[in-house]
Amino acid sequence: MITLVTVLHVLVCIFLILVILLQAGKGGGMGGAFGGAGAQTVFGGRGAQTLLGKVTSVSAGIFMLTSLTLAYQASRSGSEIERTAPAPFQAPGAPGVPAPGAGLPAPAAPPAAPGSTTLPRSGAGAPAPAAPAPAAPAPAKK
Repeated sequence: MITLVTVLHVLVCIFLILVILLQAGKGGGMGGAFGGAGAQTVFGGRGAQTLLGKVTSVSAGIFMLTSLTLAYQASRSGSEIERTAPAPFQAPGAPGVPAPGAGLPAPAAPPAAPGSTTLPRSGAGAPAPAAPAPAAPAPAKK
């Protein structure tokens, strides 16, 4: 149904463009609105509507109806993106989401090779603190 309305909408749109381009201008243009030579006919009677004018009015009415129908159909159906989108990614540590591995004990250190010495670590998984930088040498005496 929506495909039929869309095709009808495009055809009426093209037909409406052609019918409007076929119509002759009224001649006054903007000059009549500002007191030009044809200023008496700006708000005066226009006479009977021509066949081309009637076809334009009917085409404009159909165009508006198809526009409203398509807008109504689009508002009723959800977006295609919303229907096929995967679940949103939540970063670790986000509120309400536990971090991966939260509440699990820290992994144990691998066993040391025989004959090697290992330095004690401060805290699970933390690197050993760096040694302090050596002091600057004293200036030479004269």
